[in-house]
Amino acid sequence: MKKKVGLLFGGRSGEHEVSLVSASAIAENFDTAAFEVIPLFISREGNWYGPIPVEEIKTTKAEQYRDRQVILAPQPGGVLLSALDGHEICRLDAVFPIVHGTYGEDGVLQGLLELADIPYAGAGVTGSAVGMDKVVMRKILAYHNIPQVQFTSVLRSQIDENIDAAVQAVEQVLQYPVFNKPANGGSSVGINKAKNVEELKTALRAAAQYDRKILVEQGVNVREIEISVMGNEHPLVSQPGEICSSNEFYDYKAKYVDNKSVAMIPADLPQETIQRIQALAVETYQALECEGFARVDFFVEKETGMIYLNEVNTLPGFTDISMYPKMWEAVGISMTELLNRLIAYAEERHADRKKNSISC
Repeated sequence: MKKKVGLLFGGRSGEHEVSLVSASAIAENFDTAAFEVIPLFISREGNWYGPIPVEEIKTTKAEQYRDRQVILAPQPGGVLLSALDGHEICRLDAVFPIVHGTYGEDGVLQGLLELADIPYAGAGVTGSAVGMDKVVMRKILAYHNIPQVQFTSVLRSQIDENIDAAVQAVEQVLQYPVFNKPANGGSSVGINKAKNVEELKTALRAAAQYDRKILVEQGVNVREIEISVMGNEHPLVSQPGEICSSNEFYDYKAKYVDNKSVAMIPADLPQETIQRIQALAVETYQALECEGFARVDFFVEKETGMIYLNEVNTLPGFTDISMYPKMWEAVGISMTELLNRLIAYAEERHADRKKNSISC
């Protein structure tokens, strides 16, 4: 029998639309001989609907499926229930969560899947939570001596109470230009560059729309390098790719709107630099307790060749422009094979956790 894989997409975040595109690509590339994909949509309000027809994933809206509201039972069994009358719809053998951003990539959804005792692709609760929070992530990686640009953080409450004091606190640590981004976010949503005080105030307010905590980083003249990682205890790494942004930096518009950014795979880098980035990617992946898959992003300073960790994305995009699957395709791993491996890693981790004793 085919394994039933719940494909979770949408979600309560600023990356809702990106998730729909990722889910569509994943659904179209699953191995249909081995798996039955059950697309499940999470609305902006947090309600679940499904199954959704694969061909309708990209355009899914909650009002279309009011009669298909569902609940995943928070107890062992992977039971999917109708929210309307409580009848059992099916039992999921595994879940592929592609809910980017908050309430999907930050450990919250992973906690529900742990309660349901079901294998799921990607990092667990710990890896998801620390990978999502860019401030906490940087503090952990600093402990592991992973090279990073200088940074600080600001709370939304500080901005609301006295933005001038918040700006001064940043200026005591960093010099212009600086980059501001929500600590818990992705897809370049809410990221802005600030070259002076007024731009910094605007950028802080913009980032604060998406999170209560804002990461502020020292601006450097860099190339943006990404690398794909997959596996559990013995992760594999791809060749690195380089993003040549159509804008001053790789913001949301450059990623998803104007279609002018260019991806170079593999990146044109000295072999020594490639090997160092690959080693740092594995070290970072393991330090943050990532599992299944992740994309690890780096900066390479143009003048000096210095390598800096940028961030980790524990649920990277799977759109037609997304670097994660493209970097594996460049080494001969198709999307279908990649998805097969990611489900296998999920089952491997789930089986290992089942070995834990729950009695004293």
